[in-house]
Amino acid sequence: MATQTESVDLVGEEAVENVARTALLAAVVGAFAYVSFPNPLAPSLPVTLQVLGVFLAGIFLGPVWGGASMVLYLVAGAVGAPIFSGGAAGVGMLLGYTGGYLLSYPLAAFLIGAVVHGGLDLRDPRSAGVVRLVVGMLVGTVVIYACGTVGFAVVQNVGLVEAFTLSALSFVPFEAVKIAAAVGIVHSDRVAAE
Repeated sequence: MATQTESVDLVGEEAVENVARTALLAAVVGAFAYVSFPNPLAPSLPVTLQVLGVFLAGIFLGPVWGGASMVLYLVAGAVGAPIFSGGAAGVGMLLGYTGGYLLSYPLAAFLIGAVVHGGLDLRDPRSAGVVRLVVGMLVGTVVIYACGTVGFAVVQNVGLVEAFTLSALSFVPFEAVKIAAAVGIVHSDRVAAE
């Protein structure tokens, strides 16, 4: 008596790759939270590379998976993984004075991905021109700063101008450097391929 067996794919290969990339980019943002350097404009507020990770998530994963990676990042940090700035963790970080910034990451990554990829479909990010990349990251930066400023204003009970001045203004020049770094990362192999 012969038995016939067939292989059944429960999840497609593309979905598995996207889930793995989503987890990887969430981990990258968590690692970037540990990379900090002094902010000469506000010495008590160090600069981290988390926003660079948000940029890369949107660029490389597209809107859907990029946003999902940032949701995964927030959930992991909320349940106790020490992946927020300085190794912090817990729901309290999402409700604190920097919570607005953190909570904006999924939306920012989604919008960056939508601009860079020209919609919801994932395309090769290297095919996006520098202008499209920069515009996408500027849109993401505006979302991060808007949500972060409002969150800071609510938690600290201050006006929006004061909140922006205290929590965001000194970081603006560093966002330009992160945008340039992301463009360089996306197009880094272009010279080698030509």
